[in-house]
Amino acid sequence: MAQWCQLQMLDSKYLEQVDQLYDDSFPMDIRQYLSKWIESIDWDTVAVQDSLATVRFYDLLAQLDDQHSRFTLENNFLLQHNIRKIKRNLQDRFQEDPVHMAMIISRNLKEEQKILSYAKTIEPDGEGAVSAMVVEKLKLDNKVKDMKNRVQATDQNIKSLEDLQDEYDFKLNTLKNREHDMNGMTPKELERERMTIRTMCFDLKSKRQDVVSQLAEVLNVTQALVTDLISEELPEWKQRQQIACIGGPPNACVDQLQNWFTAAAESLQQVRQQLKKLQELEQKFTYDNDPITQEKAFLETRALELFKNLLVNSMVVERQACMPTHPQRPLVLKTGVQFTVKLRFLVKLQEFNYQLKVKAFFDKDVTEKKGFRKFNILGTNTKVMNMEESNGSLAAEFRHLQLKEQKVAGNRTNEGPLIVTEELHSICFESELQLNQSGLDVKLETMSLPVVVISNVSQLPSGWASILWYNMLTTEPKNLKFFLSPPAATWGQLSEVLSWQFSSVTKRGLNEEQLNMLADKLLGHKGQRNPEGLIPWTKFCKSINEKSFPFWPWIEGILDLIKRHLLPLWNDGSIMGFISKEREKSLLSKLCPGTFLLRFSESSREGAITFTWIEHDVHDKPVFHSVEPYTKRELTAVSLPDIIRTYKVMAAENIPENPLRFLYPDIPKDKAFGKYYPKPSETAEPMDVENVEKTGYMKTELISVSEVHPSRLQDNMMPMSPDDYKALEQYVSPKDIDAVMSADFEEDRGLETN
Repeated sequence: MAQWCQLQMLDSKYLEQVDQLYDDSFPMDIRQYLSKWIESIDWDTVAVQDSLATVRFYDLLAQLDDQHSRFTLENNFLLQHNIRKIKRNLQDRFQEDPVHMAMIISRNLKEEQKILSYAKTIEPDGEGAVSAMVVEKLKLDNKVKDMKNRVQATDQNIKSLEDLQDEYDFKLNTLKNREHDMNGMTPKELERERMTIRTMCFDLKSKRQDVVSQLAEVLNVTQALVTDLISEELPEWKQRQQIACIGGPPNACVDQLQNWFTAAAESLQQVRQQLKKLQELEQKFTYDNDPITQEKAFLETRALELFKNLLVNSMVVERQACMPTHPQRPLVLKTGVQFTVKLRFLVKLQEFNYQLKVKAFFDKDVTEKKGFRKFNILGTNTKVMNMEESNGSLAAEFRHLQLKEQKVAGNRTNEGPLIVTEELHSICFESELQLNQSGLDVKLETMSLPVVVISNVSQLPSGWASILWYNMLTTEPKNLKFFLSPPAATWGQLSEVLSWQFSSVTKRGLNEEQLNMLADKLLGHKGQRNPEGLIPWTKFCKSINEKSFPFWPWIEGILDLIKRHLLPLWNDGSIMGFISKEREKSLLSKLCPGTFLLRFSESSREGAITFTWIEHDVHDKPVFHSVEPYTKRELTAVSLPDIIRTYKVMAAENIPENPLRFLYPDIPKDKAFGKYYPKPSETAEPMDVENVEKTGYMKTELISVSEVHPSRLQDNMMPMSPDDYKALEQYVSPKDIDAVMSADFEEDRGLETN
């Protein structure tokens, strides 16, 4: 089933997360109308090739034209208009930079996959947690509903009070007129009328007291709701955003939070209007100990303070600072490279549209930090918040900000207490809300999560490590000196974050077996994979001695290797990846000869992969061989499935043969990797020496060969079968086999015998 169809079958809480992915820059309408076409394109590849991105950009415009034609046939004028507008906006935004559009689509598709994965994982196994979240949401929904009902009831009571007061006023004036009219009423009728008016006056006073008490209770309920929103819901949403930033489950949509904030604000505005109405009634009629006179000022002040408190906490960073070139590495910014950040105002009232002018500052009011770098923020650093067309939210997106380091005298590296990738900085946003008719003058401020600023892309892995460590261990956004004394992380915390690094860029996180190997690497075998075992920052990201390299750059190198060369194999589970040599032997020892598994090298900092297979010696004892690891350089020339397909082991006096037969545990090699082999039309033809004149060249194919001493091949190895020999003849002519077997191979690969 198509990904878009699967998403639409999810619960509403997940659909809200999908909704957050799309905005005016790339509206959801495109995703809906062109879902099949969008999912048929490899956007990861498009996002790294300028020419291909340009082709796909114009393909997308053509798809929109086709969709417009369909709407024309349906006589759907509104949708025709929308499509035309979307196309114009896309041309304005991406015609000069189609790669940016490809990056957005690629990022959104991956985020959708994460939402799907998370939904599938959480529903069967995490029903308790989900139920708890649903219960909390229902509680807040009920509080909002109760508040609205109380406000509505108060409104009705004030109208009843107004009607009663008007009737009382009318009857009182009528009675006064009749008292002066000698021919009007008998004394008994006058007394009866006076009794009626006294009763009405008593009811009026009682009704006033009830209304004032109701307003006080409405404010009590609203205050409890506002406290929940500001003290619990908002911090929890920010914490979920931190987790999402470092690869965790996508953050629950901010729309729900906005709905609650807006409902509270609307109710407070209604209460303030109701108090004004009471003031009008008081001016027409009052008396000693009038509850309106006594309580009005206090209630007005309380309502206004609650409203201001809500507004002060309503400006949030909806999307943290991120370079479009590295969408999965937010909060790491490079000098001279544009980054984007998006704000939202959670109180969505029409009267605030275009009223909030927001300005961005870098490291504003930050205590002077000796040796830390200073930066100027360049680009359009002022934006006005307005209602977005896509979802109606009150938002502002800064799209063209960049940083430039301030030049200072002296050598900073000798003065700074931290390396540049451990320096934390902040982006502050300020605004002011002035509504004269409401008597409002509110200063607004919010702050981004701490960012790391790099000057060279080679610093990105270390900068990302700092972002991971910070957001894993603290929720305090202003602790910019965190790395002067960074706390240790527990294995339980770190293991989850490490798995997120894989699931956020691929379809698979790390399983228990893989995490166990990493636990042993970080904690040692004595650590017994204890979830409470402590891992210091230095062990995670810094070299302990000159011979070793840090843990994180090794993981980052493997992630890059997977993204560039191994993604399909990792996604389908072919790569075991993280496994110790001892565990590797244990898994292979009882399996048939030729069974192999794929694991990442522990000795290559930049990321490398090897395969290990089992053979049996003359005594039927298992013997294990591991090929020298393949790095990005080799995999750029030949894909890993092709290497496995054509791999040969050769020794003098022996015919070269491929020792790899089954992918662990027992999957035939060609069944496991056949779908990744070159198509028949793409497969290299055997050398045809008789027809060389047609092209001028003999066709060749790169083959990985390991040359070993004959003694390392087992005596019980069978001669090459006729079929294998025939396959070999495609690459080496029979008369040259002897010469080939004795020649030196420039591309020889070493074997490690365990």
